[in-house]
Amino acid sequence: MHSETDRDPLTADVIVVGAGPSGLMLAGELRLGGASVVVLEKLERPTGQSRGLGFTARALESFAQRGLDTRFPGLETSPVGHFGGVQFDYTVLDGGHFGARGIPQSQTEAVLEAWAVELGVDVRRGWEFTALDQTPDRVRVTARGAGGEQRLSSAYLVGADGGNSPVRRAAGIGFPGAPATRGMYLADVRGCGLRPRFLGELLDGGMVMAAPLGEGVDRIIVCEHGTLPAGRDQEVEFAEVAAAWQRLTGEDISGGRADWVSSFTDATRQAEMYRRGRVLVVGDAAHVHLPAGGQGLSVGVQDAVNLGWKLAATVTGWAPAGLLDTYHGERHPVGERLLMNTRAQGQIFLGGPEADPMRELFTELLAHDEVRRHLAGIVTGLDVRYDGMGDTPPAEAHPLTGRRLPHRMLRTASGDRDTTGLLRAAQGVLLDLSGDAGLGRTAAGHKDRVVTVAGAPATERDADTFAGAGAVLVRPDGYVAWAGSDEAGLRSALGRWFGTPAAAQGVSGRPLPFPS
Repeated sequence: MHSETDRDPLTADVIVVGAGPSGLMLAGELRLGGASVVVLEKLERPTGQSRGLGFTARALESFAQRGLDTRFPGLETSPVGHFGGVQFDYTVLDGGHFGARGIPQSQTEAVLEAWAVELGVDVRRGWEFTALDQTPDRVRVTARGAGGEQRLSSAYLVGADGGNSPVRRAAGIGFPGAPATRGMYLADVRGCGLRPRFLGELLDGGMVMAAPLGEGVDRIIVCEHGTLPAGRDQEVEFAEVAAAWQRLTGEDISGGRADWVSSFTDATRQAEMYRRGRVLVVGDAAHVHLPAGGQGLSVGVQDAVNLGWKLAATVTGWAPAGLLDTYHGERHPVGERLLMNTRAQGQIFLGGPEADPMRELFTELLAHDEVRRHLAGIVTGLDVRYDGMGDTPPAEAHPLTGRRLPHRMLRTASGDRDTTGLLRAAQGVLLDLSGDAGLGRTAAGHKDRVVTVAGAPATERDADTFAGAGAVLVRPDGYVAWAGSDEAGLRSALGRWFGTPAAAQGVSGRPLPFPS
């Protein structure tokens, strides 16, 4: 039995704990979906530390879907990347590249926080989450700040608070996985005069990496065999890093100084469930692993984009039954694959002389286009396919079903439109490629949640992508829910992902903000 305070007004529809990339992206997505959001962040101000340096191709696409890519001036992508230190060209994959490089995490966070605040997110810094209590209809949160304890209430709580997630622990969500077998130091250093070792250099005692960040600053990573530095979020002194660097390379960098120093391990863990009742987890709170290919930040952003529209639909009242459960169903397998590939890369690149045969084998395998496409798809996130989109078995569904909608051009009555820009408002989109009046009538009842855009593929390449589909239904996260020509199939997909038609209730659709 619960007290009268169970009926106290909600502080917000959703409380998000953590103002890192995943938490801020989620907050923005929730606001686009009409939910009210409070973000609690224990740090009083951003650290300004570079940390992650870029993001993958699919994360960049996710940013572009919301128009955020234009907020990164001079953004450049790298065509050449690696898997476990073995280099190859990622453009072998349609839309592929190794990601946006050289963008410090501090810049990414600043961009996302500014966007979220513009959308109306309430970011409260200097407040540390300490406890939660779930009831059947809400979550109560206790947070501690300069003014003492504060109690807040929301319909749902999301932990975006890192690998040691207090929210995950308080919710009783297990975090099984493999313990650390090796550790690494990471630092941004000045005055060391280092020669670049962009992909890392394998030495008898381990591996070192060095890459210039500009203004006399180098990013370095040191992995020494047989040592296990402190784990994530532990205090590390630059003297420890300099000593390890000298043991491996013979170079003395102790005369330099570090802007910041950290350490991490290859511990690999994943939340056993991404949702428990009214508490959910995203990003590092859901999965930790060896950093490889900028995937950690990027997968966290994609967690947020998958969850945001579903949770917003739930709290605003139109979500079909089971929609929120698809967050775990879709993203947990992606997290499993992330852990698998980063562990494999760690063995290949950091396994010492014992891994030499594996590296040689990978070098041979990468001579084949099919292998390069497969590995590029894994690292970029462009190969993600969500099963269970509808009644049709995946093998019989249109090739686009369950996959991201690639960037393509359509010729419409109002001019050429790109498919990425059509997702700016974070709502569903029906691409009417055939002008079938029946399909249009079928979608009309969902016009408050799904905008119909009539057009034709602009080029032969665009036409090949949509071949065999008279229409394509795209979810707010950019994944194709259905592609075909039959009204029954479209009706089923609309009900499955966008709920009961609302047009009969007189609800009008939101205008689609086409880019000018």
